[in-house]
Amino acid sequence: MKIGLISDIHGNYEALKAVLGELDAMHISEIYCLGDVVGYYPQINECCDALKSRQIPTIMGNHDWYMASGGMCLRSKSVNDCINYLRKIITVENLNWLSTFPVQRKVYNIHMVHGGWSDPIDEYLLKPSDEYFSKIEGEVFFSGHTHIQLLQKFDKKIYCNPGSVGQPRDGDPKAAFSVYNDTGEISLHRVKYDPQKLFDLMSDGGYKENFYNILKTGTLNPVRL
Repeated sequence: MKIGLISDIHGNYEALKAVLGELDAMHISEIYCLGDVVGYYPQINECCDALKSRQIPTIMGNHDWYMASGGMCLRSKSVNDCINYLRKIITVENLNWLSTFPVQRKVYNIHMVHGGWSDPIDEYLLKPSDEYFSKIEGEVFFSGHTHIQLLQKFDKKIYCNPGSVGQPRDGDPKAAFSVYNDTGEISLHRVKYDPQKLFDLMSDGGYKENFYNILKTGTLNPVRL
């Protein structure tokens, strides 16, 4: 048994296609998404349709929640600018689909959330620790949200952030994902993709330059999105 874990696609279908293609080449058909299918980039309908067509179980990310609930982000004008644009182009069917996402999922011995276990949707788990996970029942934990790929082993538990498919922030612009197998091993992976089609759509949508730069460099600074 091998499972693919993906997260933080953020409307970047060019990156998603590359990751799904790599998972197919690895003969991994069981895939789970840790949320944030939408947000930031304009290929949100393509991303939603791809996950739906492959019946990939997906949990609720903060950007998915903003879109589905009609809410806004309290900490970022850039996020809200994107949300306002994306609300104009998302289909009703896909908007309704986002609202069906659970906030957590347990599969085999894996516990998945988007953010963290104190706040499943919006906790930034930047420095996971043995003490943090000692208070949570389970053995294997996966979450996204930070866009930083990470694998950390503790005494009796293991944590992984597969990184971001659509907007990496760890200095590597390649799309990120992870694979978990039934021996308990987790591997981290990256795959290159061509973002030019996405850039063209962004230009047509009036996106600012900082949204291009992070996709080219995989680095968030100096602009916080």
